[in-house]
Amino acid sequence: MKRNFTSLLLYFFLIFTSNTFSQNKTDVLNAFSNRIFAGKDYQSLQDLKWKFKTEGKIFSSPIAQNGTVYIGSEDGYFYAVDEKSGNLKWKFKTSGAVHSSASLYNDTVYFGSFDGHYYALNTKTGKEIWRFKTKGEHWYSEIGMWDMKPSDLLMADLWDFYLSTPVIYLDHNSALAIFGSSDGNLYAVDAKTGSPKWNFQTKAAIHSTPILEKNTVYFGGWDGIFYALDCKTGKEKWKFSTEIKTGFTGIQASAAISDGIVYFGARDPYLFALDTETGKVIWKYNAENSWILSSAVIKDNTVYVGTSDTYALLALDAKTGEEKYRFKGNGYVYSSPAIAGNTIYFGDFSGNFFDLNLLSDGKESHIIPTENRTKYATSILNNNLLDFGFVAKQADLSSYAENKKVMDEFYKLGSIVSSPFINNDVIFYGSADGYLYAYNLRKEK
Repeated sequence: MKRNFTSLLLYFFLIFTSNTFSQNKTDVLNAFSNRIFAGKDYQSLQDLKWKFKTEGKIFSSPIAQNGTVYIGSEDGYFYAVDEKSGNLKWKFKTSGAVHSSASLYNDTVYFGSFDGHYYALNTKTGKEIWRFKTKGEHWYSEIGMWDMKPSDLLMADLWDFYLSTPVIYLDHNSALAIFGSSDGNLYAVDAKTGSPKWNFQTKAAIHSTPILEKNTVYFGGWDGIFYALDCKTGKEKWKFSTEIKTGFTGIQASAAISDGIVYFGARDPYLFALDTETGKVIWKYNAENSWILSSAVIKDNTVYVGTSDTYALLALDAKTGEEKYRFKGNGYVYSSPAIAGNTIYFGDFSGNFFDLNLLSDGKESHIIPTENRTKYATSILNNNLLDFGFVAKQADLSSYAENKKVMDEFYKLGSIVSSPFINNDVIFYGSADGYLYAYNLRKEK
């Protein structure tokens, strides 16, 4: 009888601890770590459910949970929007643009702002729980970047759209929020209090979002180096250097991990597949002088990732790096794809949003343009394609100011660098036109 009672206690203990672990795991939600969603077959975008207007460009990516969608805007606000109606629930004002996407854990939402702080807010009320001050957040900058004029001007990189998103590492009864900073540090702080636990100094800004696998955190930075650190201590396990050359330096993409391989893109310009334990190269894919800012998604032994100047969504063999096919967009593909069932979703810099049937090898797709794209396409696009030289006309592109003017023209199209998020058969994404969009997905038959 005693043995049976002991066995019963052990059984309930195992069930309890198993449920507790599962609950903790599902409580953690991150805009870049969760890129594969529930679904079947091919579900194209059906109709606009609602759109929510902010007063600035949206470069960050939305995340949705428990009836609320969370998004940051260049207007300095972080928003909580009702998932069904698109009505504002609450907003939180920072003193800088919010280009960081959010993570959710235990009724807390985490994100960073260009005001130099990372925040933890109550998801239901928007009340601040804590803030952590870095040594400053800013666009990656160089004096006389790429030999542009004037040579003594400190120039912000015009394609540095994002700030790092905090990720949550759980260890028994403790939780760490881990994020990169423009000051070159990867920080780990107590997720409940914001008190610092450790930091790891690199040689340049870190604007990518870290990824966690077991007890290791992986990330790359503007120094062109990809790192693997111990989550608990911040000690380096290994590092891998990409090539350093003018215009082709830095890692902005977040990584993805599958079957002991970590995948990430760089500006150098390659997509890399490294062994997670050793950092040794398994393969690398030459992106034809195209940066890879998009974060990869892996499904059915295929790596899907966007490119810049070739305007492509690539489908690569996950084991060999061999190209299976590519789908051509109309502009730079910086948006990180989302997959639901047999459909992949992503946006491009020309303001188009695509859904693509994964079983069609890139042949079956559907496009939703932003309203601004429809309005300005004929005057800004060249044969419906983004064309830097076409917009610049006779301007001197060795001038930084002229390059910025071209980018501002592109933004009029409603450029999409935000990565989509799917919840309850609705897909959400942001645009440089300032809108958070919610589209219904076609119901499965």
